[in-house]
Amino acid sequence: MTTSTTTLASRVWPVSGSWTKQVLLAVLGSLFIAICAQITIPLPLVPITMQTFAVLAVGAAFGMRLGAATLVLYILEGVVGLPVFAEFKNASGVIFTWGYLIGFVLAAALVGWFAERGHDRRVISMFAIMVLGAAVVYVPGLLWLAQYTGYDKVLELGLYPFIWGDLLKAALAAIAFPAAWSYLSSKR
Repeated sequence: MTTSTTTLASRVWPVSGSWTKQVLLAVLGSLFIAICAQITIPLPLVPITMQTFAVLAVGAAFGMRLGAATLVLYILEGVVGLPVFAEFKNASGVIFTWGYLIGFVLAAALVGWFAERGHDRRVISMFAIMVLGAAVVYVPGLLWLAQYTGYDKVLELGLYPFIWGDLLKAALAAIAFPAAWSYLSSKR
């Protein structure tokens, strides 16, 4: 595979040399994440939001740097009091999930790095990078959460209820991104 620095966002709307376009994309990306944070899928025990899907999709669509910057902006929006997190909370309402927020930045950067190299163009590789991105979210998330729940309960409360949802979100991205790339390639 050849190395490429083309992302889905730069293919749709080239941003080379334009910091205003990059800022606008970051704002739109953070808005997309905030909206997806409010979309819940009910499960018998714990609802799943589409927030992690949006985080990883922004990383894939924007690339490593702009994806990570968008997540930093999203977190800053919550810190200044905007209700951008799940259940319309701001930073003061999500003390237990700060580790996951840090994981969002890391995961968006990692998924973006792989997407810049073309791994978002095939179903299997996109599925794999989305699963890897979700795993990266969990590392700081679970370490932070364990301070409140104890290490004996952290997996039960902070990981196991979300695995199936993460796999479904990875499958959604694995279908959507290659389809978008295929569509754009047909429009050349």
